[in-house]
Amino acid sequence: MAVYTLTGFSLVSLLSFGYLSWDWMKPGLTGKKVPPLGRGSARAKPHIVFILADDQGFHDIGYHNSDIHTPTMDRLAAEGVRLENYYIQPICTPSRSQLITGRYQIHTGLQHSIIRPRQPNCLPLDQVTLPQKLQEAGYSTHMIGKWHLGFYKKECLPTRRGFDTFFGTLTGSTDYYTYDNCDGPGICGFDLHDGENVAWEYSGKYSTSLYAQKVTKILATHSPKEPLFIYVAFQAVHTPLQSPKEYIYRYRSFGNVARRKYAAMVTCMDEAIKNITLALKRYGYYNNSLLIFSTDNGGQPFWGGNNWPLRGRKGTYWEGGIRGLGFVHSPLIKKKRRVSNSLMHITDWYPTLVSLAGGNMTESPLLDGYNLWPTISEGKRSPRTEILHNIDPLHSHARFGSWQEGHNLWNTAIQAAIRMGDWKLLTGDPGYSDWVPPQTLPTLPGSWWNLERQRAGHRRSVWLFNITADPYEREEISAKHPKVVRKLLARLAFYDSTSIPVRYPADDPRANPELNGGAWGPWASEDEEDQLGNEVVKHKSKKKSCKICKLKSFFKKLNTRIMSNRI
Repeated sequence: MAVYTLTGFSLVSLLSFGYLSWDWMKPGLTGKKVPPLGRGSARAKPHIVFILADDQGFHDIGYHNSDIHTPTMDRLAAEGVRLENYYIQPICTPSRSQLITGRYQIHTGLQHSIIRPRQPNCLPLDQVTLPQKLQEAGYSTHMIGKWHLGFYKKECLPTRRGFDTFFGTLTGSTDYYTYDNCDGPGICGFDLHDGENVAWEYSGKYSTSLYAQKVTKILATHSPKEPLFIYVAFQAVHTPLQSPKEYIYRYRSFGNVARRKYAAMVTCMDEAIKNITLALKRYGYYNNSLLIFSTDNGGQPFWGGNNWPLRGRKGTYWEGGIRGLGFVHSPLIKKKRRVSNSLMHITDWYPTLVSLAGGNMTESPLLDGYNLWPTISEGKRSPRTEILHNIDPLHSHARFGSWQEGHNLWNTAIQAAIRMGDWKLLTGDPGYSDWVPPQTLPTLPGSWWNLERQRAGHRRSVWLFNITADPYEREEISAKHPKVVRKLLARLAFYDSTSIPVRYPADDPRANPELNGGAWGPWASEDEEDQLGNEVVKHKSKKKSCKICKLKSFFKKLNTRIMSNRI
């Protein structure tokens, strides 16, 4: 997971998108009532807007924490269905790949880390994507925001993977105003694209607001009579911590600077979602629309996020890293205004949305997701009973793990996590394991955050929890339930037998933006042979230095030192 410097807000003012003044919470501007969408319905295909937030913590939304001001998301969730047993992945690329393919990481070769800017790697080209299936069903498909699924070849770009249009970034993180991104000392470039062209002209515009404006433009120019899918992958609230000044003032009482800026970014994103909702109403889409909100992974307390009262953080397989914020808002839902505790995973959106769109699922590849529309709309029992959170054979093996510890069913040194019914099992090194309360007090001298933490206990390589009874993972019970442990270890072994080799190639020096006009973008030829396969050794080379990148390197080393203090 890349770590970037903690930056202040930019002095560039927000180029605001004219906020609309009508009562956006009214059912619709036309006054027409639309019946809920159910199985066997002959009504028009619904418009789908999928909003994905980046690094927003479980505690970082108004309905979980009143200190965070998110009135739009709170209202949309309250009037729709709030997903409180919803799981995502602990870092960026894995969540995005599973959303867009409906398949676990072990079935796409992306089970280790993220796709880094210089890696000749991308979402496997043989995967049929969600937007491709929606195109087959007659949808116009558009993506705004962060891709982060690889771009070394043009065939990897969003416009080649099912999206009619794309406006956004290809890498994992950029400056919110300048769109610059560095991937190591001296390896820096511009990353904002309109289709397959570099969008230099938008430098200086704050991404959260710019993306909302782009969504509004699509809605204004498309016909609501034709089905529409828009995937909005906000950069917010990933580092660097940058927010327009007007949003920071509300959080002036927060003594912790990182938390203050982070909270301001959340509220700015909430405002952007308000404007998207207003546009759905203004241009006649709302009554036949489905708006879905999801996070991509847990928050990072080191950079202002928070997952309290859950254990762990971004990059870990504790609940704080993988239990996501999520809700569905739509006039088409039969049973609205409720909280769903049905088990759900990010892979479920693929079959759910394709089925809802009338797409052909019989010709779809073998999926790991389930169609959960009856569960979401009608409150019916979820068909999902288990989730493979992941198996990562390349992650550093736990010192205390072994085949013996795994009853000769599984090597518990390997990082893995699985949920079955009420039970959750973790093996290997699950990641940093503390419970971190919100960091609102001033930062202590000589430290980057307040040490308001509880230590997790002694080291081990197998953990078992009853997540239903103990969602905060405070009582480890593997010794009390050895049969359950063996059963879940056997399930890990089964899933591992279905996995494909990890795709994690060495960096390619040809990716350097200096060799490509100063911007990040495809560098390999389209007919170049794909040599990913079993290449897993990280490339090491001498790098030139620069002042900005030296500072980034310092923070990366600092965070590595903190991350090494695990469990």
